[in-house]
Amino acid sequence: MKKEMSSMKQTRLNSILDEATKLLIEKPNASMNDIADAAGIGIATLHRYVESREQLMIHLGFRAIEVVSEKIWEFPLTEENCEDYFPNLIEALIPLGDKIYFLGHDSSVNYNPDIEGADQKLREPVLEAVSMLQQRGYFRQDVNRNWIIDVLYSILFLTWQQVVDGHIARKSAAALVVDTFYNGFKAR
Repeated sequence: MKKEMSSMKQTRLNSILDEATKLLIEKPNASMNDIADAAGIGIATLHRYVESREQLMIHLGFRAIEVVSEKIWEFPLTEENCEDYFPNLIEALIPLGDKIYFLGHDSSVNYNPDIEGADQKLREPVLEAVSMLQQRGYFRQDVNRNWIIDVLYSILFLTWQQVVDGHIARKSAAALVVDTFYNGFKAR
């Protein structure tokens, strides 16, 4: 699927994919012409990078995983830092709310085995952190770990959207999410 491309061409493709992600959240049925316009390129240029909408969606899935994964791996999980893991991760992931939304809501992610496998690998350290915090009594043990992560992803997207729309201050967003996340799953 992924061909080797020059660094400059990969950077340009990533820019196109980032603009496409933003547009498709606002307008899920956007045409390839709409996507080219949003990226500031012509349709012929877009087709030099992706041949079809289906191929574009696959690229978008891998791009979202790549960007989110880079942030997740910036915070290695250990027994000693598990209590600080989510506050740090949340602060780093809020600006990626559009990518997180795409991973959780686009059907091309759920029906492509390669993307689905990469998404599961992406979730592994976060699932482990949830397990550790469930064992320590921070989160209820009777709540499914995947559900907790799905709720976190939803809160991150909503927060990103509220920051972009100017309803939540960027500097206070992480604290709001951390408080909502922890208090919403507090052990009884």
